[in-house]
Amino acid sequence: MQFRTTESRRPRPGGLSSRLAGCSVLLLLAAMPAGAELYRLASVSDSVIGVPFYVKTDAEHTLLDIGRHFGAGYDEMQQANPNVDMWVPGDDADVLVPDFHVLPSTPREGLVMNLAEKRMYFFRSATEVETFSVGIGREGWETPVGTYSIIEKIKDPTWTPPASIRKEHAEAGDPLPAVVPAGPDNPLGAFAMRLSNPSYLIHGTNKPWGVGMPVSHGCTRMYPEDIERLFGKVATGTPVRIVDEPYKVGWLGDFLYLEVNANAAQAGGVPLEQVIPPSVAEADGVVIDWEAVRTAVNDNAGLPHLVGGRQGSRSWHHLDMIF
Repeated sequence: MQFRTTESRRPRPGGLSSRLAGCSVLLLLAAMPAGAELYRLASVSDSVIGVPFYVKTDAEHTLLDIGRHFGAGYDEMQQANPNVDMWVPGDDADVLVPDFHVLPSTPREGLVMNLAEKRMYFFRSATEVETFSVGIGREGWETPVGTYSIIEKIKDPTWTPPASIRKEHAEAGDPLPAVVPAGPDNPLGAFAMRLSNPSYLIHGTNKPWGVGMPVSHGCTRMYPEDIERLFGKVATGTPVRIVDEPYKVGWLGDFLYLEVNANAAQAGGVPLEQVIPPSVAEADGVVIDWEAVRTAVNDNAGLPHLVGGRQGSRSWHHLDMIF
């Protein structure tokens, strides 16, 4: 499948097999991925990756189909396209693929998952990173924040649901067996990686529509094609950091970006002047556009906004945001 873009992009395996017409890239000052999966930063001081772009819909595919093809999950596609029906977007509608991210403020090693954006990052090095949409724990079954490691990798896992989950299913009229064998009915999919908190796994799924949503019992769900690709690259012992950062701030050259992914409980919980850390806002030569910060916080759209820059950089304050 080919896309008419201003830059070459390679479609993800496992996505749409039919046409997606007329893709046009929005030219932002962002690091372009090598292929469509590996992002290379020009400097270790940079923290912004990707470039968002539009595609034209056809009558055959949902927004979720399009999102999966480009590695985006349910919630972020809905956030980026609030006026487009998720299930019947129609023919020839413009759909934004939000392939644009500020990296979490963690050490750049191993796997880093940010619950606020339902996204995981795999750092090959401090300047090379892959990123994946993930499903996380729902209310009452939250995925735990913390620092862990991969202690076991399992191909074709069986699933032994704990008593609490079997009870929940039984009460809903959907009883589970004591052990669910490997195969298409197994909710763990074909690959699983166990964390050092052994009750929690990073795994595939037989319900890919749940990727990018808070729907699990605490484990991390990935698209089947994503977990398969990651499984072969991640060794046992790899560190896994799970954070919850609704406000992410990062540099791209001399330009400062803010990305907001705040849920209902988090929205409005941080005073505006604290959204940009004082270590950044009060640094020598840094200028913050606080109205742009307010807009980003109010939009809460999961896309980086340009909110400042370093004095002496060329006209950062004259750049027009397109979101």
